[in-house]
Amino acid sequence: MATARLDYVAPWWTYWLHNFPHLNFVFQSVDNTFKPEEPSYQQSIVVFAFIGAVGLCLSLLLLVVYLVWLCVCRHDIDEETKRPDTCCITWAAVLSGLIICSAVGVGFYGNSETNDGMYQLTYSLYNANHTFGTINSMVTGAKENAETGLKQHLERLDELFSTRPDLLQALRFMQLMVNNVIQEMTALPDLNTANANLGNVADQTAFVEYYRWLTYLLLLIFDLVICLTMCLGMAKQSRWLLILIMGLVMLSMILSWVSLGAGMATAVGTSDFCVSPDKFIVNQTKDVITADVAHYYLFCSPNLPNPFQQSLTICQRSVTTMQIQIQNLLRLTVPIFPSAEKDLLGIQRLLNSTEFSLHQLTALLDCRGIHKDYVDALIGMCYDGVEGLLYLSLFSLLAACALSAMLCTILRVWTLMGSRDREYDDIDEEDPFNPQARRLSYNPRRNQAMLFGGNPRYENMPLIGRGSPPPSYSPSMRTPYMSITEAQIRHFGTDFQI
Repeated sequence: MATARLDYVAPWWTYWLHNFPHLNFVFQSVDNTFKPEEPSYQQSIVVFAFIGAVGLCLSLLLLVVYLVWLCVCRHDIDEETKRPDTCCITWAAVLSGLIICSAVGVGFYGNSETNDGMYQLTYSLYNANHTFGTINSMVTGAKENAETGLKQHLERLDELFSTRPDLLQALRFMQLMVNNVIQEMTALPDLNTANANLGNVADQTAFVEYYRWLTYLLLLIFDLVICLTMCLGMAKQSRWLLILIMGLVMLSMILSWVSLGAGMATAVGTSDFCVSPDKFIVNQTKDVITADVAHYYLFCSPNLPNPFQQSLTICQRSVTTMQIQIQNLLRLTVPIFPSAEKDLLGIQRLLNSTEFSLHQLTALLDCRGIHKDYVDALIGMCYDGVEGLLYLSLFSLLAACALSAMLCTILRVWTLMGSRDREYDDIDEEDPFNPQARRLSYNPRRNQAMLFGGNPRYENMPLIGRGSPPPSYSPSMRTPYMSITEAQIRHFGTDFQI
């Protein structure tokens, strides 16, 4: 292949995460070399996941303390203050909502970056898997051509040339070349196991990444829905809506802390791998391929010899020698043995096919193609993947803190709603300066019932003619009753004239 050799350098944030102290369950230092099969290293990664659990406990403790403060320490509010100042609560709700929206934006970017990196990783794995599969099929095809096709044709020619010792000697030489091809093809490493392993890793990575991306997407949308619902709940001041919001906020806060722990553990473990991936891969593939083959593909250095060059060269020379022999046999034997032409042409076709396969094998077994897929996979995982995980961890942290503040704000709104209800229950309906008392005074039927002792049969009757003494009026109250227009005098007559 005409692809240039690429070099991989781990990004700085992987070194930063790799240098985090790795501790086991008893808080003893552990080697930060990526060894997922060792229990001590597994414990160190689980400890990073506990970061989310610690944050969740602190958030719950803060909420409990704030709730106790609301229930116990706020009874000294001045009772003369009928409507407490809600400016701080409003600004706290707005600020927490803005932080959540900003965190959601960071989360969308991080989720997209991680998904891009994982897509590049799986694409490179599938591409390398396809290359290994092609190599296996070509090696198998070349071996079958040599073992079955060429040998069958040579056996039939051996019967035809049984009377010609010189021709039989040429056939024996060609049989030796065929055995060389079979031997060298067998000596090539069997990549079936590596092919199967790469395919399984790519499938599992794609499966996990799809559900990881979907989970974070739903969490991001869920946080946005919570912000909108909170605005609606505080505007309507509905108790059942606030209860629903508190449940949703509590659930989202728990999920945010859990995602923070999972994101940090994954980021640290991936960074440990990204700092020195070559050593881990060589140790993991030692039962599948030899160390020289692994180093040849992982490093692809001009100083490293091609472990397949000798076998490929022997095969190529053997095929070329057989092609020369077949051309000589076609020229010499066809006039004498016409029936041998079919087998000779069949051998020639198989040799041409084998030669073409050897050229393709030489290109596919070259380190540059596989090494490019390897570097692309590392770049996708260690650059975009780990960077996206850091942004997702930042989203989880900001969202968890903002949701905790939002829950405190909702609890404060709940207490203010309770104090408002108590104030309405304490309203004195006879207080003329009370807004509700003034609203009640505007009800004419209620005023008349109050004037006449609550007896409904006097509500619509005039005062004059009842046989009861007239009420006493103040000077200000006499004016409306004394101001009777001429139209009213013509309508009622002189009964109301003084």
